[in-house]
Amino acid sequence: MYRYRRLAEAQASAAEAGYRGAMYPWQSGSDGTEETQLVHLNPLSGLWDPDLSRHQRHVSAAIFYNVWRYYQATDDFEFLADQGAEMMLEITRFWASIAEYNPERDRYEIHGVMGPDEFHERYPGSDEAGLHNNAYTNVMVSWIAAKAIEVLELMSTSRQTALRAALRVTNEELQRWSEMSRKMFVPFHDGVISQFEGYEKLDEVDWDHYRAAYPNIQRMDRILRAEGHDPNRFKVSKQADAVMLFFLFDDNELRPIFDRLGYEYDRDLVRRTVDYYDERTSHGSTLSFVAYAGVLSGFDPDSSWERFKVALESDVSDLQGGTTKEGIHMGVMAGTLDLVQRYYVGARIYDGVLMFRPRLLPHLDGVSFSMRYRGTPLRVQISGETLSVLAEVEGFRVPVRVGVNGETVQLEAGQSHEFQVPTTPLPA
Repeated sequence: MYRYRRLAEAQASAAEAGYRGAMYPWQSGSDGTEETQLVHLNPLSGLWDPDLSRHQRHVSAAIFYNVWRYYQATDDFEFLADQGAEMMLEITRFWASIAEYNPERDRYEIHGVMGPDEFHERYPGSDEAGLHNNAYTNVMVSWIAAKAIEVLELMSTSRQTALRAALRVTNEELQRWSEMSRKMFVPFHDGVISQFEGYEKLDEVDWDHYRAAYPNIQRMDRILRAEGHDPNRFKVSKQADAVMLFFLFDDNELRPIFDRLGYEYDRDLVRRTVDYYDERTSHGSTLSFVAYAGVLSGFDPDSSWERFKVALESDVSDLQGGTTKEGIHMGVMAGTLDLVQRYYVGARIYDGVLMFRPRLLPHLDGVSFSMRYRGTPLRVQISGETLSVLAEVEGFRVPVRVGVNGETVQLEAGQSHEFQVPTTPLPA
């Protein structure tokens, strides 16, 4: 509702920038206006550098994503029909207005935006802000374009008609969205997803030199600028960017998107891409440890667990050297809980079933937490090789279906079920 109450401001921002639909701000003021700083102080050099991070338009994609995940978790169709769908359609309309069709490629492209990696604001030597075809953004837009049509189809005929009339959504727009869902351009190089078009042309960083020269290299952008270098020239990332795709979507969701786009999605694409960027990421944001811990949990559990512990300690131990006294990072705190629930315990929703796919089980013995699924409060606990789920009586709303490893049960008020989860030994 915070975002819905600021929809009009997002629409005004889009119109002011020459776009349609809703363009939400990177850093929102209480009234929904853009409050992102225009300059950034580099404490190493004492200079104020330009800050172009307001071009991170992917915040609108995140809002769309969150509305859909909220609906999946709550089954709150009333919100979806009355507020959520309106935001989703207007966000889709924004992406359709910023995307450009390239007839030579027969693909849609998006120029002039930044991805989650804030070390890359523009191309080296360019006066133009933003980059071409950030992979994270373009894949998200392909998913959004398809999901928006699906959301409309969930509505009754009368609600569809009313929504389309209120927002003036034409058949031509729906056709463009459908094409975008199948024809967004995604760059690749050397068998991995490119962070953005042209990434492979950037220079490598001498990581050994900087690790030896500086006690902390997380903010490599400040170090490079203080030495007279432009971070945009180098293959160095502040945090997870293309890797974020694997954090937000699992293989069952991401593979159909790439198939629809006509791009190969082999079993090792995730690992190749994660390994490639892990070597080139300084983790200048503690959120990066959350994202990498999540995606690494499937194939490098030791590394995943170490990064999880770093994220847990980020504010407690003030790992960034002085930021804690300025305010704690609620996003990282929420991210660590998300790691436990969604990755380590593996809670995901598939076709109306809350499925658990536990990983790193030896680390989870004794874990217990409450969660709410479709209005019904649940208590989840792991003991040894057993995962139990209890549908609590107080606050019970509707029966819910839960499952582990293909075994699915329906829980009524007060009912519980124990699932057996074989332990996979952790690597030495």
